[in-house]
Amino acid sequence: MPEPAVPRDAATVLLLRDAAAGLEVYLLRRVKGMPFAGGMTAYPGGSVDPRDADADIGWIGPPAEVWADSFGCTQSLAGALVCAAVRETFEESGVLLAAAGDEEVVVAADADWEAERQALLRREQSLAELLTRRRLRLRADLLRPWAHWITPEDEPRRYDTRFFAAALPAGVSARDISGEADEAVWVTVAQALAQNEAGTRAMLAPTLYTLRDIAAYTRVADVLAAAPPGRLDTVQPRLEYDVDGEFVVMPDGSRMRPPIRLGRGR
Repeated sequence: MPEPAVPRDAATVLLLRDAAAGLEVYLLRRVKGMPFAGGMTAYPGGSVDPRDADADIGWIGPPAEVWADSFGCTQSLAGALVCAAVRETFEESGVLLAAAGDEEVVVAADADWEAERQALLRREQSLAELLTRRRLRLRADLLRPWAHWITPEDEPRRYDTRFFAAALPAGVSARDISGEADEAVWVTVAQALAQNEAGTRAMLAPTLYTLRDIAAYTRVADVLAAAPPGRLDTVQPRLEYDVDGEFVVMPDGSRMRPPIRLGRGR
């Protein structure tokens, strides 16, 4: 048998807000036909870019060694994962978790900021370069470590993904701007799970399970307070096969049959 593909490091963010109807999460539905998770509902996120590890960056919040303890990785990778989470959230929702002072988050919604976002998407600049030029510091204090998933070994494209939780900052709006999504929507966690159960919102296992994790909470503050304090458990499902095709077996023995393979990705 061939050796399993080496997983690519990735970061994804459960962007949350309080609403009258309950705890809401910002979800993207990836465009059908994409090589990774086409038609699936997901959170803002993606692979770590090598320049996410740039050391020269202003930083507010837990230092890299604290994140390294949570994710079970080197400090360099931990810093890159936090930067990737912030960069991907900005690229896919327009929300930039960065500030000029200790508290206020920049509102990155005008034409100049859109040009900055596009330059990030084209990899014409790194997040560190953007923040340094704008004299901003990354708000790591707004993020919480939430989960750690690794794609099954059978998959040709694999990801080692760290999940973060974050509150939508006051005065900031998420925008439907991701070119990889044909829908971007705020929806209550309960509604998202009900839609999945009804077959109208397809999800991969990590999205479904992390939504179930936060379904027990009614406020964003409760979710952030519940973030695991120590090293996250690593969840690595495996694939099995029967006459009906492929299904995913979770570490606890539970099963789900995905509509597509888990690891086909960019």
